[in-house]
Amino acid sequence: MKIKNFGLLVLSIILFSGCKNNPDEALKANYLDFTQRDDQFTGGIKMIPISTPIGKFNVWTKRVGNNPKIKVLLLHGGPGGTHEFFESFDGYFPQESIEYIYYDQLGSYYSDQPNDNRLWTTERFVEEVEQVRKALQLDNTNFYLLGQSWGGILAMEYALKYQKNLKGLIISNMMASAPAYNKYAEEVLGPKLPTSVFNQIKTFEKNKDYSNPKYTELLFKYYYTEHILRLPIDKWPESINRAFKHLNPNVYVYMQGPSEFGITGDATLKDWDITSKLKTLTVPTLAIGSKYDTMDPEHMKWISKEVQNGRFLFCPNGSHCSQYDDQQHYFPGIIQFLKDVNNGDFLKKS
Repeated sequence: MKIKNFGLLVLSIILFSGCKNNPDEALKANYLDFTQRDDQFTGGIKMIPISTPIGKFNVWTKRVGNNPKIKVLLLHGGPGGTHEFFESFDGYFPQESIEYIYYDQLGSYYSDQPNDNRLWTTERFVEEVEQVRKALQLDNTNFYLLGQSWGGILAMEYALKYQKNLKGLIISNMMASAPAYNKYAEEVLGPKLPTSVFNQIKTFEKNKDYSNPKYTELLFKYYYTEHILRLPIDKWPESINRAFKHLNPNVYVYMQGPSEFGITGDATLKDWDITSKLKTLTVPTLAIGSKYDTMDPEHMKWISKEVQNGRFLFCPNGSHCSQYDDQQHYFPGIIQFLKDVNNGDFLKKS
């Protein structure tokens, strides 16, 4: 029995020594170790208190993995969406030992949902992200911000004010101008629809008849399955269906409008445009565009050249949710970006 234990001890020492000599192996061995973390009790979940102009609320976060050098905060779409749009990341980031944090913004399903439109401004959301960053102790040695769709707007706005806190920025499937996005939907994507379908959609929108079941049916059948997620509706992942089920319509309609076919109605984001400010961004930036996206991939390519240290990732099979319908390009591109920035190779390869 003593000999057996001694053998195990020697084997443990050998394995531990190997980890010490190989940082990647040590990182992988430590990746799912919660023992030194203050969120072990909740499995990585933290409700983070935030201050707003109308009072204090709590937002939901969940940290996955341990990596002191790469921590990715995920900003979901909507507005009023949830972290559930990102659940496919579970299939790719852990095997690369990338730490990532799910986060439901204020007003979203797992966070507090106050009913006050004064809260739904990009400026306030930026300050919310900054409070979350501080609570999670993220800084420019490890903090990467990934925003998809509306989350891309929020990520860009955050970087314009707080890029000194970032190590890297990822803008996924979002243009830098709402008017340009609307123009692309109207002049490029719309005319690709069957003429009768496009005319019906425009008639519904002209009459502001957004709640008409026929309007929703047309969008899902002819537009969403082509440009939001390129799968038949009955094949959509459960996490996506859950995310849509949990969408807060009050926040969504107030800021984005009642449709994904452009930013419509009286939505507050309708005139949002930061194209003239992008050249001030110096943080390493990855802009992701997809062939079938609701967003113009050429605009995303332009963003990557307009910022001072940019890279473009093109997803030839993807739409707005490329994290699901073009995973073979989306995830390798993001993972390579994170590793290149972390290793100091970003400028050499971009």
